[in-house]
Amino acid sequence: RGYAYTPGIYTDEQVSAWRAVTDAVHAAGGKIVLQLWHVGRMSHTSLQEGGAAPVAPSALQAGGSVFTENGFEPPSMPRALRTDEIPGLIEDYRQAALRAKAAGFDGVEVHAANGYLLEQFLRDSTNDRTDAYGGSIENRARLLIEVMTAVAEAIGPGRTGLRVSPVTPANDIGQDSNPQALFNHVAERLSTLKLAFMEVVEGATGGPRDNAPFDYAELRRRFNGPWIVNNGYDRTMALDAISSGHADAVAIGRPFISNPDLVARVRQGLPLVEPDAATFYSPGPRGYTDYPVHA
Repeated sequence: RGYAYTPGIYTDEQVSAWRAVTDAVHAAGGKIVLQLWHVGRMSHTSLQEGGAAPVAPSALQAGGSVFTENGFEPPSMPRALRTDEIPGLIEDYRQAALRAKAAGFDGVEVHAANGYLLEQFLRDSTNDRTDAYGGSIENRARLLIEVMTAVAEAIGPGRTGLRVSPVTPANDIGQDSNPQALFNHVAERLSTLKLAFMEVVEGATGGPRDNAPFDYAELRRRFNGPWIVNNGYDRTMALDAISSGHADAVAIGRPFISNPDLVARVRQGLPLVEPDAATFYSPGPRGYTDYPVHA
């Protein structure tokens, strides 16, 4: 866990509780995909069982903050995962995907973006390992490829997606020395799995879309599946992205929190409610379930 009060999918009780959510979505004619998220070093000892140190590819402490029972605190110093622990980590992803399927989710999206564990392995700014999971691009991408393979085999590649953010600085993750080559390799390797989609955060997550040079069109050419773009898209930008062939779909996050009827608003060109950022990453219903639908 990287933040207090986050939901999980690792117990039978959680599987049962999620059923109420997935059943409601399906009853309304919708589809729902669960994002599988391991935060790596973006955590705090108070959130770990027995007060243990968070795990990461390398013992490099992150800046920024995580939300604990005491509010926002700096992340704790992580410990480097041992090589013999990595198969168990991959199995955790596989089991989570199987539990998501049992809970009624239509698929899963593996979160390998925004400075969390899988991206920490990918980038040489946060991975200084000397084993088979560090050093070369192929080695640093190894864990992600193995996780995606395990999940796709468990629930089917057509129910398995991936989220990446090639140049985001989120959660104090430094830029890779060659992000284009790194993510081109990832896209090429994952193309063989025939995944449901790849979702790409363009630029800095929640910030500038041009924070660092990157050729997203080149990246897309390396991947043979559906392509979803993300980061700061409004209605006009999204329509342009689809009509121009830049993307197959556009992912929208924050406006969906503050506009529970977002799909209807977009279709009808209605104004959107701005989200209250003060309620982000906080417990309770305020800022999550109290936004109104359009009159």
